[in-house]
Amino acid sequence: MAERYLPLYRKYRPQTFKDLIGQENIVKALSNAINLNKISHAYLLCGPRGTGKTTTARIIAKSLNCAKGPTLEPCGECPSCKDIANSNPIDVIEIDAASNRKVEDARNILEKIQFVPVNGRFKIYIIDEVHMLTTEAFNTLLKTLEEPPENVIFILATTEPHKVLDTIISRCQRFDFRRITTEDIVSRLKYICEQEKISITEDALFTIARSSAGGMRDSLALLDQISVLDADKEITADDVNEMLGRLSFETLFDMSKEILDSNTQNALVLLDKIYNKGNEPFQIVSNLIQYFRNLLVVKNCADRKIAAELTQLSEAHILKLKELSENLEAEQILYTIERLSFYSKEIKETTNRYLWLELCIIELASNVKYASYSQILERIEKLEAGISSGDAKPLPKPVFRPAEPPVQQAPQPLAEEKPQTVNVSPAYTPAVQEMPKQEPAEQKEESSQPAVASEAAPHNEDSVAQKKDNTSSVPAAAQTSGGSVDLATAWQGILQNIESVPSRMFFYSLSRPVDLSPEGITIAFQKELFVKQAQDVNKQAPLKKAAMNYFGVSDINIHIQLAQAGDPDISKLKPSLDKLERKPQPQKAQSSQTDDIEAQEEEESINLITGGSAKADTADASADASSSQHHASDKNAVPQNLSDQTKMVMELFNGKYIE
Repeated sequence: MAERYLPLYRKYRPQTFKDLIGQENIVKALSNAINLNKISHAYLLCGPRGTGKTTTARIIAKSLNCAKGPTLEPCGECPSCKDIANSNPIDVIEIDAASNRKVEDARNILEKIQFVPVNGRFKIYIIDEVHMLTTEAFNTLLKTLEEPPENVIFILATTEPHKVLDTIISRCQRFDFRRITTEDIVSRLKYICEQEKISITEDALFTIARSSAGGMRDSLALLDQISVLDADKEITADDVNEMLGRLSFETLFDMSKEILDSNTQNALVLLDKIYNKGNEPFQIVSNLIQYFRNLLVVKNCADRKIAAELTQLSEAHILKLKELSENLEAEQILYTIERLSFYSKEIKETTNRYLWLELCIIELASNVKYASYSQILERIEKLEAGISSGDAKPLPKPVFRPAEPPVQQAPQPLAEEKPQTVNVSPAYTPAVQEMPKQEPAEQKEESSQPAVASEAAPHNEDSVAQKKDNTSSVPAAAQTSGGSVDLATAWQGILQNIESVPSRMFFYSLSRPVDLSPEGITIAFQKELFVKQAQDVNKQAPLKKAAMNYFGVSDINIHIQLAQAGDPDISKLKPSLDKLERKPQPQKAQSSQTDDIEAQEEEESINLITGGSAKADTADASADASSSQHHASDKNAVPQNLSDQTKMVMELFNGKYIE
């Protein structure tokens, strides 16, 4: 019969004090106690898992009960040493307090404690996970633990000493085990790999050591598990990460680069690859948090040795993080960690975890371009200096901030002229504005004030004539020398006219223009998923409205397709975020709510101003004048049960019911 395989953590369990790793202070104290014959009646061993508590208890028992003992180097040949090594001693009783925690189990110990040892000098009770005992069981052992028989020694081990009664702790000599350092674990793993002839890289050993959280047993168990992957191939760090379900440093580095460079599309594609490999969303976010934490530590540590000790990373990885952190500020990294922590909590509680993971990556890739604290302080200082000197001037925006709403321009003084009918787009709250006298179309184009096609504009003969020719509706900046539409300029203008910030960022980050003209526009996406989203009517509405406003047409066709090899290069057509600013908008009414009641009031106000029709009135001026006189003279025809907003509009027009 073949010999049963023995796991590495049992095969290489320390048998003497000199074999213990990373607990030099405890080894020195216990060794001196044995040499001076100052053996305590009770010991309490505390510390994290896998740091050597139970092993130390067995070494104490072996040193005291060895035939040559008490000694620091048990012979390993006497019956007592062999029984302890084989885990079947008579005089050393190991008790699991997790399964023997009742008061009856404590009384059973007291009944057998009176018997003398059989083979050794002492009867030693090793109670593991002692914090699991009930209060009654603790109290049962209390008196005996304080004054046990002369040949009885108690060794208590626990990972949670705060749960042990103070009355128990005060009767024991307490030793706190610390976590074993990564260097000590790697040194021990190298020795075992040489003995077992395991081919593994040093980087993989460091990965194993870091994943064990300072526990030698966990490191040996993982090494034992990964040693059977492929006997003919050297084990690498990628093999260890794949076994643990963790992301490699290279993968995390690539993901962070896409996020910091605001490449939302590339970040989503990389995220999809990572997820399809079997990585869970929470694990991905946790790895990103740890990665950005290491990036923050490296940025704030000038000494590489200190950074390596704090991050437990190799020299090559620290150099890459150092290079990446030079162009970043600490506030930006802290903001990223804070948002990742927020989404990690949401991912834990939600059922659709991958959705929240995508939202996390999109938000991070969109917001890393925010102005830093130093830039904000610099702008504030410049503004304060301008105000104090009386020469305050508006400063250009250094960075595009998607979260900020469009800034409304202050209303300019209006000339005292006859009010005219204003056509208001249904997407806005109705606003009444006096317009100056009509100017020729040529003079309007030369005017210095921007004219946004999406805003209210008087319907006159010049505008009607202009819409008859679609080629004349193309802005001059977007026309090339041959009269065709310049894709880059037209695409930037359309994006500027998209009022919804999320919609604007969606088309800006994920789409590319293929054909732009007053008759219709065609845009392409890299993935079928984005094509389906963009084909939704609600998703197309902001883009269609922006295109109509830009080209000055009443309707336009929108075509969404999958990107092809012959499409224009997106790098040449994609405008920068700094240039993608909304044009100044005319003053809007003071209302931002979107509930059903105000929507109804808005519709009543529009109907009141336009006479129940949103279409442009192309009739001659005499017909308009007669219609206005008719409604102005017939005041009794105005309904009385109007909303407050409608009454406000009527009051602005001096009570006239204007069509």
